[in-house]
Amino acid sequence: MFLMFTLGRPDVLPVDDYGIQNGYRLAYSKRRLPKPRVLATYGQRWAPYRTTASWYLWRAVDFDRETRKQATL
Repeated sequence: MFLMFTLGRPDVLPVDDYGIQNGYRLAYSKRRLPKPRVLATYGQRWAPYRTTASWYLWRAVDFDRETRKQATL
């Protein structure tokens, strides 16, 4: 988070972050959370914009949460 939001680094993918793992799972319709090593390997294709990819993965979790919330209303 410090590298991304304080220092403004454009190529950071926090592969150990639960939100990133869950966002990947949701975005790619996986049943299980990816292992950090798998996520790091897949994330190489997003370089040099992995910070942006991280943001989208976090938003995927938010979108899923909002969608589930709307479905229960």
